[in-house]
Amino acid sequence: MSKQGTQAGQSGLSRRQFIGLTGGAVGAAIGSYALGQHFLGQPPTINKRKIESAEFTTDNQTTDVLVIGGGMAGLFAAVKAHDAGATVAMVSKGRLGSSGLTPFAKGIFCYDKHNSQISLDEFVEKVTESAIDTNNPVFTRQMAEHSYDRVQELKAWGFFDSPLYNQSFMRPIEERRIPLHERIMITHLVKQDGRVVGASGFSLDSPKIIHFHAKTVVLCTGSGGFKPNGFPVCDLTHDGSIMAYKIGAKITGKEWNDGHPGSAQNSGSSYDNWHGQIEEKPSTTGIEVHHDLGVDLNYQAYNLGAPVTMAPPGAQTDTELSGGPWIPDAFRHPDRRPPMPPPEPGLAALFGKGRPSGPPGMGGEQVGGSSAGMAIHKSEGLVPINETGLSTVAGLYAAGDALGSYMSGGIYTQIGSSLAGSAVQGAIAGEAAAKQSATLPHNPISAANQRYNTEQILAPLLRERGYSPAWVTQVLQGIMIPNFVLYIKKGRLLEAALAYIEELRDHHSPMLMAEDLHALRLAHETENMIITAEMKLKASIMRTESRCSHYRLDYPEVDKENWQAWINIEQGPDGEMLFEKQPFDMWPNFPANPVANG
Repeated sequence: MSKQGTQAGQSGLSRRQFIGLTGGAVGAAIGSYALGQHFLGQPPTINKRKIESAEFTTDNQTTDVLVIGGGMAGLFAAVKAHDAGATVAMVSKGRLGSSGLTPFAKGIFCYDKHNSQISLDEFVEKVTESAIDTNNPVFTRQMAEHSYDRVQELKAWGFFDSPLYNQSFMRPIEERRIPLHERIMITHLVKQDGRVVGASGFSLDSPKIIHFHAKTVVLCTGSGGFKPNGFPVCDLTHDGSIMAYKIGAKITGKEWNDGHPGSAQNSGSSYDNWHGQIEEKPSTTGIEVHHDLGVDLNYQAYNLGAPVTMAPPGAQTDTELSGGPWIPDAFRHPDRRPPMPPPEPGLAALFGKGRPSGPPGMGGEQVGGSSAGMAIHKSEGLVPINETGLSTVAGLYAAGDALGSYMSGGIYTQIGSSLAGSAVQGAIAGEAAAKQSATLPHNPISAANQRYNTEQILAPLLRERGYSPAWVTQVLQGIMIPNFVLYIKKGRLLEAALAYIEELRDHHSPMLMAEDLHALRLAHETENMIITAEMKLKASIMRTESRCSHYRLDYPEVDKENWQAWINIEQGPDGEMLFEKQPFDMWPNFPANPVANG
């Protein structure tokens, strides 16, 4: 008998049942668990540590405003907080200007009110129409109104002169002598006496724990995904949102999905998909409101099978297909085409000959799931209580993709608005954080909180045996990324996926282990992804309608009677997830009365 047949027999399953169990996307995750833990009777992996906890040193840093994140939002938050009179420290898991999705954004929206054929009121109204009311018009207007000034500052720093952003980002930071801490993973925000007082994390290059004591904190940590292939989101794992959630901040927008496809050729290679855009210099974009990158292709693939090809945004395809995500009539123009990048000059054109250029998903056969786990830019993150990005935790601000501002709602509406929104929101949040810090005394992180955070940071390293972050992440991907779970949703399948995610939450997350600093980073990222997956499933179950980038086969219509509201999530006193509706035309109430879901 074959090894496969022997394993099937030992489990009490027929060979056909065994193959059926392990053959599908979700089945692969279940099967890998079964093979590793039950069929072969193997114990959890023993931790072969390459570094010991005793080797870690401790460092303390004190500042007025702590900016976490090294992308566009973080840059402007740090600069404007400094210019408002605060001492500022900037910390990033990556390199300044090379962090998160900022390096891959090459278009920045610039609204010039003196040379525009459309007024601000008209622009906001058109975005609201495309977003099917899901946008927050305060942030839509704010982005457009301040975009011109932010673009002028970027020009002065040399941002548009190179496809790489580090040098231009460093210019204002060095001029202001703002302390910059790179390759530091922040794992914990600290709340004392009802407000945030700093954050703790560890170095990715040396065994060192760092505690940042601050009067106010601005999260510019971006969004995240489930480490999918083919899209440059693999180093973003919703760290900021989950840290904030754990100290009481409300989180929103988890039911929405980013619909970026990837090329079917070399689909797992982010560089093959994106190099044409990475190598371009950034440029400005004008007004062109769209309704793009929802789950239209996912619906097509679900009903007709692969392969699928990318049509112009909002256009009808040649294939007869009824139903699916609803697109407002004004955005169904069949003659629209996505903007193509300018031709590559000189040597770039010579050596780039034959390779794809520009944004992925603009032609040819496509695959989905390339940005799995990420929502539409600016539609998920910390719930703001006002236009400055202040969260529901005192002293904690957010900007960019870390802020659930709903600047464009649950769908892409304006090319270049994401980068512009990050610049604008970062500047406003940084200045507001500086002004608030001027009114506050320093409240250092207590010794008890420092000890607790250190213990939590090092916990995966101290475990003698358990599960590797890479294996748990693979199981998570097998559960969440299938088209029929994450994108084309049904209640029963969402509930089924949730059962597996809750198993990862309750059993596997507490047993994540790390042998070195890289694995320690992965362990904390994997825990964040598990919590994010639970949020996405429960919010998707709760929203019993279809709108923009959220599509339910069992609730396929827009429901304006019951769902003119965003979904907010917060952690209850016993650690449970609590959910509430926030009407589209209201800021969140204090105190709120959320109800448990799932």
